[in-house]
Amino acid sequence: MSTHTTDQLPVVIVGAGPVGLAAAAHLVERGIEPLVLEAGPAAGTAVRDWSHVRLFSPWAELVDPAAEKLLAPTGWVRPDGAAYPTGGDWAELYLQPLADVLGDRVRYGARVTGVARAGRDRIVDSGRDEQPFTVHIEPSGGREERLTARAVVDASGTWAVPGPMGADGLPALGEKAAAEHISYRVPDLKDPDVRARYAGKRTAVVGSGASAFTALAQLADLAKEEAGTQAVWILRRGITGSTYGGGEADQLPARGALGLRAKAAVEDGHASAATGFRTESVERDGDRLVLVAEDGRRLDPVDEVIVLTGFRPDLSFLSEIRLGLDERLQAPTALAPLIDPNVHSCGTVYPHGVGELSHPEKDVYLAGMKSYGRAPTFLAMTGYEQVRSVAAAIAGDREAAERVELTLPETGVCGGAGLFDDPDAARSGEGGGCCAAPTTLRIGIGAPASSGGC
Repeated sequence: MSTHTTDQLPVVIVGAGPVGLAAAAHLVERGIEPLVLEAGPAAGTAVRDWSHVRLFSPWAELVDPAAEKLLAPTGWVRPDGAAYPTGGDWAELYLQPLADVLGDRVRYGARVTGVARAGRDRIVDSGRDEQPFTVHIEPSGGREERLTARAVVDASGTWAVPGPMGADGLPALGEKAAAEHISYRVPDLKDPDVRARYAGKRTAVVGSGASAFTALAQLADLAKEEAGTQAVWILRRGITGSTYGGGEADQLPARGALGLRAKAAVEDGHASAATGFRTESVERDGDRLVLVAEDGRRLDPVDEVIVLTGFRPDLSFLSEIRLGLDERLQAPTALAPLIDPNVHSCGTVYPHGVGELSHPEKDVYLAGMKSYGRAPTFLAMTGYEQVRSVAAAIAGDREAAERVELTLPETGVCGGAGLFDDPDAARSGEGGGCCAAPTTLRIGIGAPASSGGC
């Protein structure tokens, strides 16, 4: 296939979330046809999974510039910039309208199962860069299909692969067998069925980022209404001055307040803390579970466990693509040193683009949260800048691709990671995350809707 013919093919984008749809908008702006493949039934499927939670950021920081240009002619009106939307609001009032404008460029129910070079497995060198990509998909209720693309942008995120309970990064012994009593999501206690699952029960919360704060705060509120409701907070490290985040000094007030609510849950006796507890196994005690640590400690039995230990990328469908990934973070090799949570917080990661996102395989990019691998320091507006740069590179505008168009001032207090937290890996030791930066987007699972902001 000639280069000219290849250039007529669409750019396939995996995932119709905030960064994937922004990538499509930037490509359309440059006259390049995108094809967004979304495994779920609607735009922002992953965001809808936490639709009951408010973001830490106001609407003023949640809209990509190229996306807004596409939306404006339709009469779309940006919501009040000072308001804090829930995940559900964000999906319904911005992501879905944007996907609707893109129209047939977004395909739902299309799960990507593989990406490769046409006629070349990962071993073959000859003529590799001249070949288009083949993208294998499994449509909902249909037969497997194969599409052809000039480039691939994987913005599928990490939401589908939550971290396990085991301290070694693998499921604890017995964790899979106890799956009916273990959740890996912040519960929506306004749902009667979910509320019944935890009301009057003893629940272990494993993790120490803002997601864990949210679960602890919600369970504390439930304990005030339902007798017998208790929580035990499992931390892999000790409690320090930074464990609860920035508190009143946090420049994101809602996030700081969330940490203080978690602290109050412990101090008021609604939650006890088990520190330095690195889970090795889960044992049965009748209908209840007993968590056992590497050092042999055994917790009193619990009825339910909520595991909030971060997320990780699914790289399985990219096995025939030559990716250059850091051996620790599973992020692009050039990007990894810039986002290493042992060194950086979100405020010290400078904006980056195609240079840091490139792989040995030409014209393949991991963007958005997936590009950060297991690092918890991601800012979604950084993802918008990523795809602006990538779209410019695909269009052949190298100058624009290498130009930085986003400023991230180093302000705020770090410590609460939110939606993308991986507490055991974070620089602070007990949760990395988004710093307050007036011109950046900070996304996190924070306080429940009733608290007024996250």
